[in-house]
Amino acid sequence: MAEIWLTQEEFDKRKEHLDYLKSTRTLEIAEMLKIARGFGDLSENAEYDAAKAEQQKNEYDIATLENELQIAKIIDHAHLDNSVINVGAHTVVRYKETGAEASFEIVGSAAADPLHGKVSNESPIGGALIGHSVGDVVPVTTPGGLLHLEVLSIGE
Repeated sequence: MAEIWLTQEEFDKRKEHLDYLKSTRTLEIAEMLKIARGFGDLSENAEYDAAKAEQQKNEYDIATLENELQIAKIIDHAHLDNSVINVGAHTVVRYKETGAEASFEIVGSAAADPLHGKVSNESPIGGALIGHSVGDVVPVTTPGGLLHLEVLSIGE
């Protein structure tokens, strides 16, 4: 699995969710299984099948989160080099084609939220901007065509 870049806050949220899945949610599912077993014949017991499916989903989610947390890289804003765009950087760009400006935070794919300005380092725009400095004009191939972004600023 590729590196996963997270802020400390995102890492802590995932850890908290993992703790919930391993404790509270596991106990809830165990209770669901206990109740479903009380309905009798397990071969035709829809409640039991649903509870088992929920148990499998929970185990999968636990394994996924444990793996993500194990390989996660924490973005340390205090040690970011603001001379170039990297994961964790906030940047303002101008679309050369339209003159419109946009502000992005380059984040790991697990934290991407384009509607809130969080662009994945693996996306066409995020990947193209990585390593560039203020003043650079960066060609970006997107599904909508070729764009040219001028880097106006880099910072937190």
